[in-house]
Amino acid sequence: MNMFCYQCEQTAKGTGCTVHGVCGKDPVVAGLQDLLIYIAEGVAQSAHRARQLGKTDREIDQCVIKALFTTVTNVNFDPERIREMILCASNAAAKAKALYESACKAAGKQPEDIPLRTAAGTVEELLALSAKVGIPKRKEQLGDDITGLQELVMYGLKGTAAYADHASILGKDDDSVFAFFHEALDALTKSNPTVDELFALAMKVGEVNLRVMALLSSANTEAYGKPEPTAVRITPVRGKAILVSGHDLKDLDELLKQTEGTGINVYTHGEMLPCNAYPGLKKYKHLVGNYGGAWQDQHKEFARFPGAILMTTNCIQNPQESYKNRIFTCGLVGWPDVTHISDRIFKPVIDAALAAPGFANDEPEKTIMIGFGHDAVLGVAGTVVEAVKSGAIKHFFLVGGCDGAKPGRNYYTEFAQQVPQDCVILTLACGKYRFNKLEFGEIGGIPRLLDCGQCNDAYSAIQIAVALANAFNCGVNDLPLSMILSWYEQKAVCILLTLLHLGITNIRLGPTLPAFVTPAVLNVLVEKFNIAPVTTPEADLQAILG
Repeated sequence: MNMFCYQCEQTAKGTGCTVHGVCGKDPVVAGLQDLLIYIAEGVAQSAHRARQLGKTDREIDQCVIKALFTTVTNVNFDPERIREMILCASNAAAKAKALYESACKAAGKQPEDIPLRTAAGTVEELLALSAKVGIPKRKEQLGDDITGLQELVMYGLKGTAAYADHASILGKDDDSVFAFFHEALDALTKSNPTVDELFALAMKVGEVNLRVMALLSSANTEAYGKPEPTAVRITPVRGKAILVSGHDLKDLDELLKQTEGTGINVYTHGEMLPCNAYPGLKKYKHLVGNYGGAWQDQHKEFARFPGAILMTTNCIQNPQESYKNRIFTCGLVGWPDVTHISDRIFKPVIDAALAAPGFANDEPEKTIMIGFGHDAVLGVAGTVVEAVKSGAIKHFFLVGGCDGAKPGRNYYTEFAQQVPQDCVILTLACGKYRFNKLEFGEIGGIPRLLDCGQCNDAYSAIQIAVALANAFNCGVNDLPLSMILSWYEQKAVCILLTLLHLGITNIRLGPTLPAFVTPAVLNVLVEKFNIAPVTTPEADLQAILG
């Protein structure tokens, strides 16, 4: 059985995974995910038209978001759970079609003839249907350029859906966002799209993603307070232990509540590191610090961790036997034969932690600084502006994004190390682990390395850049600011589209360019935005600073 997927940076041979996904996705999961997206588009076709006639349904809206998020790289590898999602989406498709038809009847309008996209049956029966709806079929019909642009839009929507889901979990929704998901997915069903239409739609994805990142930022800070500069311990302490990876703040909060008084210490991992800077989370004394680094090191780090592990969102890898009986998933994450927590009742995780040996001793304390979101940085904006005017700070670099296992990512370590001493580095997402434990010093009391947070906290970096531009009465592109970005999965795609929507130019992207961006599409990006691949740290710094 074959598959085709090229949605992540590590796709096989830089062209596409056709036998087995580099991420661990097999052809069964790949086929089911293709079918789930196909049905979600069908849901959106009817929901979009119903909304235009004033009829909406929040269950339908949420179904589309969760279907998209389920197919993000390293989220769900469990065929049975994806099958359940397909059945749920099929029900939503029928419900949306009925909603549209009733809206037409109320408006005295003849409904369009929209084919109902549904599927039911066993995994094997669903796979037979999926073979008819994958990317290869569209490449045959529409060509590589159009298909690649469609996937650029789709992957941007997937990333945005992840952020929308996180915000929704904390009670923050925006009907205009749901409306756009339906509008965009409906547009992707058109039989004869043009390059210009799809490019404009991609820029619209970037615009809406900015709104969603702002929504999530508001949701996080309203629930847990504004992140503040915080020294986070990165060495273990004696005692029983739980490690929390992924991105979801509410899951961590609920676990911390349930572990109070148990004697269990809780550690963050990967993109959960920034949680240690939120007042509403760091108030828990048993949140003792961060363990390990980025997602791609989890096999060795989880094997060494002497406690239970909770994976809240992506990125999960194939659990090794050495820890498979003490790793748990929640939310949309799934792996076959790994215990899933569906109700945020974490007793199985707690029991596993109590049964595990825990850390026998305290290791010598080491810390790193985090918590430099836009509120913290803008609180000292006057100092930063004066440092630039005096020449103490010559340039700002945003060096961050998704990390990964593919060779060539040591570029980001070397780049950060070679940034001149009179420059400041902003960073975010798991790409920071390439250099965030190095010592960079300060400039006039301002740390030279400012960790803005998770990948969605690209919103903070944008707000910092906009504030600096306003202070200097110039555009963002006129600032002494350069963006050196790493990408791996679809959340990086939606962030890139947001930056392009804002008109930001001269972005350097790596370690390789997306396989779905064809030479013709790349030429458009170069012409409009002067986007470029990273080369070497020395050459790129010379080109930027002269």
